[in-house]
Amino acid sequence: MVKIKNIKSRQVFDSRGNPTLEAEVFSSNNTSAFSIVPSGASTGTHEAFELRDNNNKDYLGKSVFNAVSNVNNIIAKALKNINIDDQSKIDKTLIELDGTDQKQKLGANAILAVSMACCKLAAIEKKIPLFKYLSKNKDFLLPIPLLNIINGGSHANNNLDIQEFMIRPENTNSFSEAIRRSFLVIQNLKKMLSNTNVGDEGGFAPDFKSNEEAIEIIIKSIEKSGFKPEKDISICLDIAANELKEPKSIDYYLNLIKNYPIKSIEDPFSEDDWDSWKKLTKKTNIQIVGDDLFATNKNRLNKGINEKSANSILIKPNQIGTVSETLDVIDLAKKNNFKTIISHRSGDSEDTFIADLSVATNSSQIKTGSLARSERVSKYNRLLRIEDALGNSAKIAKI
Repeated sequence: MVKIKNIKSRQVFDSRGNPTLEAEVFSSNNTSAFSIVPSGASTGTHEAFELRDNNNKDYLGKSVFNAVSNVNNIIAKALKNINIDDQSKIDKTLIELDGTDQKQKLGANAILAVSMACCKLAAIEKKIPLFKYLSKNKDFLLPIPLLNIINGGSHANNNLDIQEFMIRPENTNSFSEAIRRSFLVIQNLKKMLSNTNVGDEGGFAPDFKSNEEAIEIIIKSIEKSGFKPEKDISICLDIAANELKEPKSIDYYLNLIKNYPIKSIEDPFSEDDWDSWKKLTKKTNIQIVGDDLFATNKNRLNKGINEKSANSILIKPNQIGTVSETLDVIDLAKKNNFKTIISHRSGDSEDTFIADLSVATNSSQIKTGSLARSERVSKYNRLLRIEDALGNSAKIAKI
């Protein structure tokens, strides 16, 4: 059996230029793998705890040296000589070592970096791709991409209060075709805008008179690209209601759905407004996605399933803190006919773990930003490589 020999952590930087944590795990075979944890801008209160050095003025209180120390001095000792392919034991040890509900002692960023790096190293040792190592299936589905092509809210310095205006290719036969369509829409949208500065997730971030104006220009770019709105490409929104100064009503969303080709709305209400979530889900047949509502947390998802508060869940590993817990939440969602959407964070990195995760779990969709900025594009490129490797057996998910 190949065992964990050593674990080394260091501070690196994410796509927003902020410090984050990288963990590198070494095996008894002298191979290694590393993983970098992302960081969110709009984070819910139910997420696992991100440990930062708030009093370290050298990095404006954003450094992660305490989390790095926890990996090097506590976690490394606890995991030494555990079998590298025993992910369940690795993650259970990490959870018990921390001992708090939201991983506040060691930091979820410290724990997740190690959990993902161990998983990557196990795949390397078995000489198989990460998506195959993570999977319980032999048949794989490529996810449908949701591309954030106009950024607002806390992802951009503009006057849009809705955080993400996304496009989703519909009825495609391949992931590469989905990306081709998206490419054309983005390039045509770029020509229509006078300001093509981009936000945190690579989408354009100009000022608009209203949210509706942003939606209408996306529709024009879809049509200019030779596609039919709704049939070929639909619009998906992430409201990020926790960040809104003034909450939006159920009628506001119903009118948007009625007037525009909108097929998915994420976080329309704040994270504990269960009643409004339930009412909107009941009144529409589109995809209603819980992000801050569920926080990739099994207990909160169970409540949402029982109360019919949504029909889809956004999956962010750093909201819960280990690979095993992430997979457990995905399993629970699938058993209850919830769609699973694997997601990046606004402060991301070149790490492509979530691309493999989406294929391994046959998740129907992936959110990883626009076709801009290498930390976003790296995930799409990884999925294109997986599609190529699967050859004739490659299939894309259906919604």
